[in-house]
Amino acid sequence: MGTNTDFRMGRREFLAGAALGTAMAHMATQTVRAIPTKVDPHEPQTGGLPDPEKPIGLGIIGAGNMGFAHMRQMWEAQGPNQSIVFRAISECYKRRERQVVNWARDAMGISVDAYSDYQDLLARDDIDAVIVATPDHWHALNTIHALEAGKDVYCEKPLCLTAEEAVAIRDAVYRTGRVFACGVQGCSNPAFRRARQLIDEGAIGDLVWGQTCAARNTGHTTDPQAGEWNYHIDPDATDDPEAGDAYIDWQQWLGPAPDRPFSPPRFFQFRKFWDYSGGIATDLIFHSMAPFVLALGLPAPERATASGGIYIQQDDREVPDTFMTTLEFPQNFTMVIPSSTANAHGIPPVIRGNRATMHFGGWGHIRLAPEPGFQDWFEQRFGTQELHIDAAADEGLPPPPNPYVHHFTNWFECIRSRKTTFCPVEVAMDTMIAMKMAVEAYRQDTVIYWDNDAQEYIDSHPRPNRRSKYPPSEA
Repeated sequence: MGTNTDFRMGRREFLAGAALGTAMAHMATQTVRAIPTKVDPHEPQTGGLPDPEKPIGLGIIGAGNMGFAHMRQMWEAQGPNQSIVFRAISECYKRRERQVVNWARDAMGISVDAYSDYQDLLARDDIDAVIVATPDHWHALNTIHALEAGKDVYCEKPLCLTAEEAVAIRDAVYRTGRVFACGVQGCSNPAFRRARQLIDEGAIGDLVWGQTCAARNTGHTTDPQAGEWNYHIDPDATDDPEAGDAYIDWQQWLGPAPDRPFSPPRFFQFRKFWDYSGGIATDLIFHSMAPFVLALGLPAPERATASGGIYIQQDDREVPDTFMTTLEFPQNFTMVIPSSTANAHGIPPVIRGNRATMHFGGWGHIRLAPEPGFQDWFEQRFGTQELHIDAAADEGLPPPPNPYVHHFTNWFECIRSRKTTFCPVEVAMDTMIAMKMAVEAYRQDTVIYWDNDAQEYIDSHPRPNRRSKYPPSEA
């Protein structure tokens, strides 16, 4: 490991997580890394299968804003053959814990148990699956421990905080045979499944480059600066155990992150700080990029560059409000991704081939347009000058009431059927590696390289003699 790889390995006691530590130590000794055998989900190595005659027993690790929202949405999403019941939550902020427990009692008519330590939740035999909705720095340990405890997992995006963690999660899913889904609702869009088929069939020719983005603007005339992730801070929140509902178990919340004094901004607005988040890349671009990884069928990038800065939102944040990255993949394909939380005008998602270009236009919709020199080829192949596809209609799918519902429903179905989810661990892992490479390219002001065979960072391009850059010279 060279100078490019020194940036996250000092996280406090992180390697103390046995499953993760073993996986990461193994990685460092391999040139071509052995991937664990993928266990059949019908015969998992940890835990059992849910009783088909009973509701799926669920637990939530991290019942804050996102976890509580997922709880309400999942309750609404369940179908006649997907009945669920929430049994327990794990939450380190007493006010949020009480809010969720009271809602479950009043809205669902059930009693939900609450724990500060998520390991107590995982020890329960009546919980079949868990939702991980903690801050990013906890995702790896939460997920791996849940898989090892025999639970199927829905992990909120991003998959985790680092590339090494992403590989370790993939390995844990393979070893245990549990069903895994990452919370990228865009992967439920049938347009990207159809795109994968079209690309594999050569419908756009050879891949060249693509684009996607993330664009928001929280500013307005009375507060032009504003600032993404400036969530409300409860003024009475404290790490005093005697404070009742205002108590936050700060050490439990920090977990594997660097030790710091109690900080309400870090707790309530964690996405602004590098200790717990990758900012725009992991919170917003991850949503845009994962469907592309699914559609393209590509591994992680080999090379990443990035630029940007805190141009507008000058507050206590560490992460940029404007962020640009370029990701180069082994199949001679490049993704260009601009993003900003200070301007909401982005660019549309597009995949370009040398023969045609693929445009995405909402739920299930794809438009294929030929390159000027390939119009005859295109019309002969497709019988039209421009092809419009409604992948949702082709699959007999109605528009979802909202993308969350469709994504949750798929997870419930896969817990029962043991099939692969719309956003499986492979897609989540490769997306996470791409996003972390982009983050570190920005933070270090350098080019970041990744070796897909060894599945680790390296100091120079893994294909130094690649034909795309160094074509053979004439004798």
